[in-house]
Amino acid sequence: QLQLVESGGGWVQPGGSLRLSCTASGFTLDSYAIAWFRQAPGKEREGVSCISSVTTYYADSVKGRFTISRDNAKNTVALQMDSLGPEDTAIYYCATTPCSAVMAGLGARYGEYWGPGTEVTVSS
Repeated sequence: QLQLVESGGGWVQPGGSLRLSCTASGFTLDSYAIAWFRQAPGKEREGVSCISSVTTYYADSVKGRFTISRDNAKNTVALQMDSLGPEDTAIYYCATTPCSAVMAGLGARYGEYWGPGTEVTVSS
């Protein structure tokens, strides 16, 4: 069974950091482009970062604060989130989807495998 599972969400104060992980089972992540999406209450799901064999992408809203990386040995893709603010509060999902689609704002439409999400809350 092919699955993605996110972990690492939680509550953090503004200015704090969290590290999210996306772990795959049933397949190897290094064969796929992996994207992180987030969805805040009442808002559409947005792609925040993506990594493939040839590119790394960050949405303008997270550029300079978030870092995406792979650990092929652990079959995971991580999203290091620093300088978090209340606007980063959302449910974060990882998915297999072409980075070109994420860059075009269409990543959510082309996601093939999705994790169930992990909740991130930034508040004081």
